[in-house]
Amino acid sequence: MSTLAHPTVTAARQAESISASELDRFPYADRPTPPAPRWEGAENDLARVGRKTTSSRGRGLHGQLVQQLGQMIVSGDLGADRPLVPEEIGQRFEVSRTVVRESLRVLEAKGLVSARPNVGTRVRPVSDWNLLDPDIIEWRAFGPQRDEQRRELFELRWAIEPLAARLAAGHGREDVQHRLVELAEIMGQAGSQGDLVSYSRADAELHGLLLQMAGNRMLEHLSGIVAGALQVSGGSGTTCERPSESAVSLHARLVDALGTGDGTAAEAAVRALLTVHPEVEHSVPAPREH
Repeated sequence: MSTLAHPTVTAARQAESISASELDRFPYADRPTPPAPRWEGAENDLARVGRKTTSSRGRGLHGQLVQQLGQMIVSGDLGADRPLVPEEIGQRFEVSRTVVRESLRVLEAKGLVSARPNVGTRVRPVSDWNLLDPDIIEWRAFGPQRDEQRRELFELRWAIEPLAARLAAGHGREDVQHRLVELAEIMGQAGSQGDLVSYSRADAELHGLLLQMAGNRMLEHLSGIVAGALQVSGGSGTTCERPSESAVSLHARLVDALGTGDGTAAEAAVRALLTVHPEVEHSVPAPREH
C-alpha cells in the first residue's frame, strides 16, 4: 500500500508549487483551482474546472490521503474482505491517527466506507456510493471503470442539458448573458490557438451556467457535476489536437439562442453539441441489453 502512496503525494506536492502567474494566463478565471490527473489526449494537468461541490483536493496531507484511499477503493485495490485499520493506514502512509480518522470520515460521508462497533471500518458496496460526488466521478473516470463512468456521464448530460437549455432561454440576467458571450469568445480564440486548457475551462463554465439559468434548483445542483463531466468524458477539448470549428460555432449559436429567448433553438444547439462528440456513434444513448 505504501508504494502506491508516494507517487500521489509527490504529484500533489508538485501541483501545489504551480505559480500563480501560470494560472493567471486564463483571463476569465477569477478563482484558481487545483489540477486534475492527466487523461489521454490532455496536454497538461491544469484542465480541472472549479466546482461548488466540496472536494478533498488542495487540503494537505488530509486531502492527499482521501484521494489515495478513495482511488484505491474505487479501483478495487481496497475491498470489503478486510477492515481498514486506522493504525495500519497511518503507518503505511506515514500520517497521524488524526489525519487517518478525518480522512475516513470524509470517505464515509461519500458512502465509500462504513464504521460499525465490533466490525470496524469497511468498504461499502458500489450501490451505497454517492456516485454524483465529484471526487468519486473523477476516481471512476480515471480508474478501471473509466469507460462505464464516461458513458454514464454522457447519458446524464443527454438527459438534462437539452431541457435545461430550453428552460434557460431568455431567463438569464444581463450579467450572466454577458458572461456567456465572453465565454463563447474565449472558446473561439482558444480553439484557433489550440489552447485546450482555456477552451475546456470556458466550456465547463458555460455549461455550468446553462444549468444554473434553468430556474430549476435540482438542475442547478447538477451544474458542478456537468461541468466536471466535461473534464473526464472525452469532450472535444481533450480528444483532438484542437477544438473543432463545429463545436465552437454551436456554442456561439447556443449563447445567441439563450440571449434571444429562443428555447427551441437553444435545445437544438445543445443536442447538436452532444452529437459532435468524436465517439458519438457509441455514445448517443440507445436501449441496451441488460
